[in-house]
Amino acid sequence: MSAEAGPAAFDGPDERVRRVRLPADRRTPAAARALVRSVLAAARLDDLLNEALLLTTELTTNAVEHARTELDIEVVGDDVGLTVTVSDFAAGSVDELTVGVRNDTSEINEVSERGRGLLLVDHFASRWGTTYLPTGKGVWFRLDRSGAADGQSVAAGPQAGAAGGTPMSTAGGEHAGPSAGAMSELMQTAPDQYADDPLPDFATDLLTRLAEMVGAAGGLVRLDRGDGLGRQVLARYGRTPRAGNELLRVPLAVHRPYTGELELDAAPSTYARPLAVLTAERLSLHLENDRLRRADVRRQAWLTFLAEAGELLAQSLDVELTMVLIPQLVVPRLGQWCAVHTADEWGRLRLAAATHADESVLPQLHKVLRETGTDSVQSRLREASRIGSQVPLGGPMEGFAVPLVARGQRLGTLAVGRHQRHRHDPDEVAVLEDVARRAALAIENARIHAERRRVAQTLQRSLLPPVLPVVDGIGFAAEYVPTGDDAEVGGDFYDVLPLPDGRWLVVVGDVSGKGVEAAAVTGLVRDVIRVLVSDGKPLPEALVRLNNTLVERGGGRYCTLALAAVGPGEGDQLDVSLHLAGHDRPVLLRAGDGAAFVGAGGTALGLLDAIASPAVELTLAPGDSLIFYTDGVTERRRGRELFGTERLRESAAPLAGYSADVVAARLRSTAIGFSAETPRDDIAILVLRNDRR
Repeated sequence: MSAEAGPAAFDGPDERVRRVRLPADRRTPAAARALVRSVLAAARLDDLLNEALLLTTELTTNAVEHARTELDIEVVGDDVGLTVTVSDFAAGSVDELTVGVRNDTSEINEVSERGRGLLLVDHFASRWGTTYLPTGKGVWFRLDRSGAADGQSVAAGPQAGAAGGTPMSTAGGEHAGPSAGAMSELMQTAPDQYADDPLPDFATDLLTRLAEMVGAAGGLVRLDRGDGLGRQVLARYGRTPRAGNELLRVPLAVHRPYTGELELDAAPSTYARPLAVLTAERLSLHLENDRLRRADVRRQAWLTFLAEAGELLAQSLDVELTMVLIPQLVVPRLGQWCAVHTADEWGRLRLAAATHADESVLPQLHKVLRETGTDSVQSRLREASRIGSQVPLGGPMEGFAVPLVARGQRLGTLAVGRHQRHRHDPDEVAVLEDVARRAALAIENARIHAERRRVAQTLQRSLLPPVLPVVDGIGFAAEYVPTGDDAEVGGDFYDVLPLPDGRWLVVVGDVSGKGVEAAAVTGLVRDVIRVLVSDGKPLPEALVRLNNTLVERGGGRYCTLALAAVGPGEGDQLDVSLHLAGHDRPVLLRAGDGAAFVGAGGTALGLLDAIASPAVELTLAPGDSLIFYTDGVTERRRGRELFGTERLRESAAPLAGYSADVVAARLRSTAIGFSAETPRDDIAILVLRNDRR
């Protein structure tokens, strides 16, 4: 189908028309949902809230995961519906945006296996389509209010000018949207979506007409929907049929879990039973429609629940937090209690988290979960983990256990107690198995991230000296703040080395890039410098040899470096020989004369065959300091504003006369406090001070 024209007031200052550009970030789906909520509120389309949020989450999550570009989100509301368009700037087919393969089945287990993707859009949206533009591609969907006529619908697709170009082609499908409030079952405190059910009135009218035709004194229609409430009276006429009387009973021809019958207190006759059978058949058709409608609404609610649960679990990269979150998602929606056990390398289970709908029962639950024996919950959990399939749990905490398996690894078990009034139906079992798969994957991802973080921290520590040397008359202090991604290794480093002639060498450097490759080059630079200076090579020659090494073995990475050889001078002074290889100039902080940048720029190492690194000779009087830093300090960002070199100099000036460790700590605090964001680059500060008196 093709996209039609959008609303007339498309570019006006209308609260019902909103556009925003969002980054390819895990927070983008939440921001897009907030935008949709605001438009729905402005257009008074609250009855479309759940479906709109679900489809917006799916499209934005898919775009973030697969397109990996900025996204243009456009939301247009009108009197009868809502249109949402998610556009990216990536080349390629729109099929890349789908989580799974589209199919025609709505079975929840197949949906959970193959992914939702455009299947959810096709199921819930009134219309949807794809848009190809010169700058990229997009997917849009349209939600109309229940009962809105086709002629009333505005904007079947996105406006042609919405993304800055003309659509090249569109494709999509039409599907009747769900009834108003169909997704309200997602919320535990949501009102009953069947409160206005017309079925009891219809059954009562039908029973009344039958009873009057055959002259019955009374009649009942009993129905059990399989929801744990047992057989309930759906319709009643006259007096209640008594067991002692001769009753006419006709079973209702409905599918499981529905069962029921029609009872009539009427004398048997040649036409009473045939009329009762006809009435039961007609009522059964309506009951079957009711069963299918309720099943569809339940499955819509489960799909929404799975989408939200998957997003919550995917956002957590902390193992313990993930463990605690899983039972909170399950109880009380899917059971009275839930427990997560993790398995160690020997297969032994450990209780990681548990919760119960009734908090007063938690101590008893923990006691039962700790019990051992052949018929204990522990033994059933071990069996579920060992065989890798669902295992029922007996009393007193009746339920069943599902193994937690991710990427072929058995991580533990998810145990769930039965509902208060009924056992789990097949749909709920399928949902629980899907939750277990998502939970296992979230736990494994959190463990992998924790291992990466541990490896990164260990590797980062190996690239920095554990302590700085204590030298009489010279003060050394350093501060290091890694990038906000604590699972990534940075390329900033510093070191203080003894020279053969009795002086000390201060080294501050920054290798381009991050990650294992940058760490390998950082280690190479540190080792080469240590070997060269220990052999007594002059600093200019050491820089030349280090440059040659990086050109040959640096893998295309380069390094900026600041070297300062410091030793005793005349009287109480310190003599410093400063060499800069593409590194920022250090700040010279005089005890009573402010702060200024010193040094002459040189060539970064690893870029060219020949380099220049002019030497600058300095003297430090008692109380003077020389402050080295990396670009993580000066490029610290607050919105579009940078911390900058001038702000660094101004921040250092009031610190004249303070010890090296105070100067380093104050500058670190000032740089970090400049912005509320986590650092995008490593921050390294090293202070050299003349401590002679």
